Parts: sequence; C-alpha cells; structure tokens
Amino acid sequence: MHKDVERILFSEEQIIEKCKELACQIDDFYKDADHIFTVGLLKGSIPFMAELCKHLQTPLTMNFMQASSYDGVESKELKIKHDLEASVEGEHVLIIEDILDTGKTLSNVKKLLVERGAKDVTVVTLLDKVEGRTFDFKADFYGFVCPNEFVIGFGLDFNENYRQLPYVGVLKESCYK
Repeated sequence: MHKDVERILFSEEQIIEKCKELACQIDDFYKDADHIFTVGLLKGSIPFMAELCKHLQTPLTMNFMQASSYDGVESKELKIKHDLEASVEGEHVLIIEDILDTGKTLSNVKKLLVERGAKDVTVVTLLDKVEGRTFDFKADFYGFVCPNEFVIGFGLDFNENYRQLPYVGVLKESCYK
C-alpha cells in the first residue's frame, strides 16, 4: 500500500471482478447494437476504461474527451479541453467515467452528445459518490458506491498524482490539508 493511502476501499481484484460484471450488464443492454461508441472522459477514466473494455463482447470504438464544468454551482456551461475526433451522430454512445460525484460535468457531457445526434447515450462509472451529488443525475451502470471521502487510485488523482495505483484508496488527510 502506498505511504499516502489511509486505507484501501476497493482492491485491484475487486475492481477487475466488478469490470467483468459491468461488461456483462453493458453487453446485455447493447445486445441489439452492432457496436458501441465509447467515450472515455480524460484523464481519470483511462485505467477503468482499459479494464472494462477488455471484458466487453460488443464491438466498440474507443474515443476520448476532456471536459469540465466551470466553477460555480449556478453555471451549467461546459468547457471542452479535448473534443472527440469522430461524430457521434446516430451512434450508441457509452460515456466511461472514473467517478460520478456532483453530476455536473457528466450531465452536461451527456446533454452535449445528445444534441450532437447520438442515437442514445448511457453512462458507466466505476465509483458513484452519491453523497456528493448536487445535480439530479444517475449513471446507467456503476461499479461501487463510494463514501464521501477523498479517494485516489485507478485513475483518480490528487494534483495529477496517484492515478497509477492499481486500487482505489482513501488519501491521508495530511496530504491535502
């Protein structure tokens, strides 16, 4: 365990098993689709997306987008830092995210992809931090309910560090206060 981790919430083994379960659910949902247009939200989704996609049987394309919502609870604007390189028009889109917290960015990205003509847009997230939700938004698929703590690892970071950890852990308070 990394010296800055207070405790491990979800082990690498638990995450792999959860990805297998999620892949089965997603394959079942898309059983009539010829392929899935996946959209990984950079940067945190990369480890989760890589593990999840290994277990999906439905043909897919991997696409990436980097987006964030502006600061301020009232603002609903979306800032696109890296946009998709392909059109979503007529596509079955699966947004892949590491954590659903406030719901602000995910709800705005989903809305944008629908406006761009996606056939449908679903969301899968590794972690669902229900206590952090400020927007009325739910993922279609989620791995684990996450406690309202500062989590790192498996793509989740603090100041761009700890993304490479093979598990999800709680960051020691002394590291960020």
